[in-house]
Amino acid sequence: MINIVVAQASFIAALMFYMGVIYTSAYYGHFHLSPFFLGFGFAEFVLQSLHLMTFPVLVGAVVLLIAVAISGRRPRQALPGGLVRVASLGTSVLARYYLVVVVAGLVLVVLWWVWQLLLPYRWLGPLLIGLGLLLGEARRIDVDHTPRGLRDTAVPIFAAGVFLLWTVTLAAGQLGEQDARNAERDVIQRTGLVVFSAKRLGLTSRSPDLHFEDLGNSVHLRYRYTGLRLIAARDGRYYAVPIGWSAKTDHVYVLREADGMRIELTPGVQ
Repeated sequence: MINIVVAQASFIAALMFYMGVIYTSAYYGHFHLSPFFLGFGFAEFVLQSLHLMTFPVLVGAVVLLIAVAISGRRPRQALPGGLVRVASLGTSVLARYYLVVVVAGLVLVVLWWVWQLLLPYRWLGPLLIGLGLLLGEARRIDVDHTPRGLRDTAVPIFAAGVFLLWTVTLAAGQLGEQDARNAERDVIQRTGLVVFSAKRLGLTSRSPDLHFEDLGNSVHLRYRYTGLRLIAARDGRYYAVPIGWSAKTDHVYVLREADGMRIELTPGVQ
């Protein structure tokens, strides 16, 4: 029992780490950064994977749990007979036409790969292929009651696992890109930076909201910069962008607090 629990926990942790890497790479890649350059660790990648726990994902997990409960013998008796019959009929129909599900997934993959169509739903093709392969394997078990070799069962299950992992990869990357675009659009709401420096930093931008002010010779940190928003802060370095930042044309500033520089954090403008 302990070995089973440890194995399952290790698999879940590895999957969360993988999803966290894909998500953070897509998110910070939009800002021309890399999570490995920022020094993210294993625990941080695992925590970042929690961004994938969106409402559609939770609904899908609940539906999957209900389907598993219906397929069992004991839980089936506790559920309404109509629900069991409808679920069993739907599963049997899908299993009977599993090749149609696989072909539909292949068509979606080709449409995305060749014509770049259905980009918001590019994960749907691999998902249908993986589910179709699993449905086909379930149908063979129900129809053919004779024992099957390990190779006959391992190959389709492994292929389905590969396509489902591809689905997770595409979904995590797409969610990271979407969250990064939302952060770019609402960058004014992020934590603000006020930079005081003894020397001019030469921060330039197309944005009119990036302001520079000379406080005079009587002030040690005489140069004051405002209009910056924080993207990440790691190991004494602040990664900031100006208000109105664009991923296609603008730079990301890397600032490090030192004796000749002071950085103050302010609330973002709502």
